[in-house]
Amino acid sequence: MGEIEQKPTPGSRLGAPENSGISTLERGQKPPSAPSGKLMSIKIQMLDDTQEAFEVPQRAPGKVLLDAVCNHLNLVEGDYFGLEFPDHKKITVWLDLLKPIVKQIRRPKHVVVKFVVKFFPPDHTQLQEELTRYLFALQVKQDLAHGRLMCNDTSAALLISHIVQSEIGDFDEALDREHLAKNKYIPQQDALEDKIMEFHHNHIGQTPAESDFQLLEVARRLEMYGIRLHPAKDREGTKINLAVANTGILVFQGFTKINAFNWAKVRKLSFKRKRFLIKLRPDVNSSYQDTLEFLMASRDFCKSFWKICVEHHAFFRLFEEPKPKPKPVLFSRGSSFRFSGRTQKQVLDYVKEGGHKKVQFERKHSKIHSIRSLATHPTEPNSEVPKQSPKSASLTFGEGASSPGGQSCQQGKELKVSAEEPGSHQSPSLKRSPPGNTLADRATLVPQEEEDEEEAVKDRIQPSKPQPLQPSTELSINSQGGAVPATATLSPNLSPDTKQASPLISPLLSDQVCPRTDDEEEGRRKRFPADKAYHIAKEVSTTERTYLKDLEVVTSWFQSTVSKEDAMPETLKSLIFLNFEPLHKFHTNFLKEIEQRLALWEGRSNAHIRGDYQRIGDVMLKNIQGMKHLAPHLWKHSEALEALENAIKGSRRLEHFCRDFEQQKVCYLPLNTFLLRPLHRLMHYKQVLERLCKHHPPSHADFRDCRAALAEITEMVAQLHGTMIKMENCQKLHELKKDLIGIDNLVTPGREFIRLGSLSKLSGKGLQQRMFFLFNDVLLYTSRGLTASNQFKVHGQLPLYGMTMEESEDEWGVPHCLTLRGQRQSIVVAASSRAEMEKWVEDIQMAIDLAEKSSGPTAEVLASSPPDNKSPDEATAADQESEDDLSASRTSLERQAPHRGNTMVHVCWHRSTSVSMVDFSVAVENQLSGNLLRKFKNSNGWQKLWVVFTNFCLFFYKSHQDNHPLASLPLLGYSLTIPSESENIHKDYVFKLHFKSHVYYFRAESEYTFERWMEVIRSATSSASRAHLLSHKESHMY
Repeated sequence: MGEIEQKPTPGSRLGAPENSGISTLERGQKPPSAPSGKLMSIKIQMLDDTQEAFEVPQRAPGKVLLDAVCNHLNLVEGDYFGLEFPDHKKITVWLDLLKPIVKQIRRPKHVVVKFVVKFFPPDHTQLQEELTRYLFALQVKQDLAHGRLMCNDTSAALLISHIVQSEIGDFDEALDREHLAKNKYIPQQDALEDKIMEFHHNHIGQTPAESDFQLLEVARRLEMYGIRLHPAKDREGTKINLAVANTGILVFQGFTKINAFNWAKVRKLSFKRKRFLIKLRPDVNSSYQDTLEFLMASRDFCKSFWKICVEHHAFFRLFEEPKPKPKPVLFSRGSSFRFSGRTQKQVLDYVKEGGHKKVQFERKHSKIHSIRSLATHPTEPNSEVPKQSPKSASLTFGEGASSPGGQSCQQGKELKVSAEEPGSHQSPSLKRSPPGNTLADRATLVPQEEEDEEEAVKDRIQPSKPQPLQPSTELSINSQGGAVPATATLSPNLSPDTKQASPLISPLLSDQVCPRTDDEEEGRRKRFPADKAYHIAKEVSTTERTYLKDLEVVTSWFQSTVSKEDAMPETLKSLIFLNFEPLHKFHTNFLKEIEQRLALWEGRSNAHIRGDYQRIGDVMLKNIQGMKHLAPHLWKHSEALEALENAIKGSRRLEHFCRDFEQQKVCYLPLNTFLLRPLHRLMHYKQVLERLCKHHPPSHADFRDCRAALAEITEMVAQLHGTMIKMENCQKLHELKKDLIGIDNLVTPGREFIRLGSLSKLSGKGLQQRMFFLFNDVLLYTSRGLTASNQFKVHGQLPLYGMTMEESEDEWGVPHCLTLRGQRQSIVVAASSRAEMEKWVEDIQMAIDLAEKSSGPTAEVLASSPPDNKSPDEATAADQESEDDLSASRTSLERQAPHRGNTMVHVCWHRSTSVSMVDFSVAVENQLSGNLLRKFKNSNGWQKLWVVFTNFCLFFYKSHQDNHPLASLPLLGYSLTIPSESENIHKDYVFKLHFKSHVYYFRAESEYTFERWMEVIRSATSSASRAHLLSHKESHMY
């Protein structure tokens, strides 16, 4: 009984020496002697899904079992982990480290205890050990699979790509598809497969250790990272969820965080029966009551959550383990529970002091072998991405070296550890070290088959360098990706008057616009082929129609208007029109070929001709190869855009001419946007071909042509990638310049647009709505003036160099409030919601970091600089137009103004929201055209419309042959849902768009088109609540 059985264990399979675990006690302290007596076997499920059986004395406290698991894994930073199990009432609870195990686990033979992460630190760089980060990465993987780590599709795809990189190494398309088919990391993974592979392609050369680090870097920014929700109700009976984190206690409604109580604000935590009580420190600026009360399902649930809060507070806030309270002489009142173990500070100090030796380990599921560094110097907390230790870096401990956890080996004599036999839990990749070797021998021993495999991957691992972490490497932190509630406004003045017809709600969408498609005509609806490839091919056809119309805006309408007036230089005419006309001619023929193939596919024409026409890859391959001859024209489009903008800048006549053309109905987007359409179209072809390749099995007749066409278009897109990013930023700066007055030099080399949106600025008259524009070097704030052009007047600028930012809700008593302190001026702003504030905080912080890395302060961008050092009380004169302008601005768009009133700036102003360059880049990728049936809230029939989705907006046409839209519907702020049973929409493939009292129903013709419309519209309706996973430069993952 005194010796450990020689059976395979996780520690031995990881290549670790037997009994060399690390005690969680401070050095110099002796572990409590384990009670002798009868042993009981307890099954522990590890984070890699293996199960191990540990035999411990029945009367042993929980700490003995946790120490045994940590020793078993040779885990130095075991204090971040814990053991959880379902108690006799089926409530999942943490194992109390001070109580006897037998009093907690009543039927150990029938209970599986899980070894999981318990304390999630605020920064993963605080985890010093590679093994610890690996276990944290396994926890993230597990939370993704079980739906606990809620995030949007892009975040999920990026997380999975890092997991795949750590498991199979560098990108290989065939290997990736095979691996993703065998391993399901999240539900509905198939829809994200292309995006996962797209991200994985960017991780070439990244080692498993770096992948773990990057995985945690992305995960820690997600709102639900490390969060476990506990159902409760507030005093009004509203259902909420409580959670505890390193910062304090959090309150969620669904999966959205609505409140947080930092530890610094909490004076006392207690529970009374089912009531959980939070007593706050007195604060004159706070609107909260002194004591907050939440009702939980039962006393057991309440006490369990209270214990978790006590442990989190002690672990993250205290310097050392709290001392036990003296036992009362007569009566005991209240719970005697206390935190047991080292605090985070003690763990960090222990590891920094080098009181441990690192041993090698191997990863389950991974085909790349990872060796934990044996260097004596621990990783610095602020170090960059850790590097994998190459095989040649393995060091011996030397004679006389002993494990710092050697004191706990005596305790280990009372423990028997045995591995479970079922093959499902065993991993062939985890090999056991040969027994009988000394510690020094094991440190340098590498099995022969491991040596061979390591040599094979050495060339990939060695030259890899850690990629520096960019503040903007995350595309969405909001876990739900839902739109901000329309009711979340700061004051009535911040939203348009709902009684007035807003042009943003498209009053042209009336019942008389289009012919009605009644229910009795349902039987006459066209029946399409069921093959998904047909619908993908039809999407090529419908979007090609829209693309041709966009080309005609330049080649026909704009050219015709230019020829009537001598406003444009001949060289500029040649540069634009001579490069667009060949494209228009080519794509006209391309569209004819696609439509002919679809007609044969549907059996509408040439029915007597026999042949395999149920394919589109051959048509795509032929025409994409033909497009390569048009590449010189595509290269000229960026030059044409710059030349046009420079000519407009130098000629007032040309400026007015272009502005007048943009007022025509046919020019439904900014003119310079049409000049970028050919570049955007290449990306759409690539996405369509990716979907076709994913749909077709390799044995399909069309698969080879689709793959070949995809390779051709991918090459073209890669060549134009840099030009695309540069031109999109240039186009956006020029577009914003038209919406602003009072600017000298907005468009300058090196300036990049980041975000625009509506915020409230605190001044002497209170909160006043302002439009903010964030760039990589300066933050501008503007107001809506009474000018005929509906432009925004710039009031001030805050250079980002040297700027600081802090939340100031308590100081000013305003929800979602921030104070921005520049070198010469400070302002206080408030967002319409918490989610909106977090987006601004993240982007402003990213911009500040970028400005700090630049050479220094940038030049002024205002024609006349605003007064410096204004306080809210002193800013009255500068903000004189506030209330009058706000009321005027609500109706100014309803007048016939010479400047379009539905640009993105105006939409954000009316909807009190914001949009970033990342959102614009995503919108470029998500464009769609096709027929939809539309129904109003109170109408009976359905109307058939040709609908084009682009630039966060739906444009409605009577048919695809129309030259200009009848109406438009900007979607920022709208919610996208499926109709409920109570709405009596008894039709298939129907989705619902609603904003405040405005409700529209749309009906697609097939399941595929329904899913596509849902996908692209969601990208617009949820863009207001997306945060970054990548910088806008990286958002074009071609």
